[in-house]
Amino acid sequence: MRNEIEKVLESMRKDYKRWSDRCARHESSAHYSRIKDEMEENYCNGLRVEENRRYWKITSTNGSGTQRSVSGFIVKAGDKKFLEGDMLKAAGWAAPARNFARGNVLDGTGLNNARWTGIG
Repeated sequence: MRNEIEKVLESMRKDYKRWSDRCARHESSAHYSRIKDEMEENYCNGLRVEENRRYWKITSTNGSGTQRSVSGFIVKAGDKKFLEGDMLKAAGWAAPARNFARGNVLDGTGLNNARWTGIG
């Protein structure tokens, strides 16, 4: 399961880099390029996975590393509604939105829903 979760994190990192590259097309100064590179590094290094009783929680930090937010949850073991590996959007800091799964990391269907802004 850890390898599949790492694929989700890598998908989020690539999505952030694509987004920041699109923004960089509008600004070409060396100063902006340095800031962009620093922000990419902070985001990519700031992704974390915390193991809880029922879920793996994916968190990210802001550009300065001072604030954390929840990007989504991955179900550890199946229950009545979800299968192991289902990706869930965050409803808040401690709980996922349990309305429907946004994909599954075990079968690879969730990688398209793993954006830098979170699972959705």
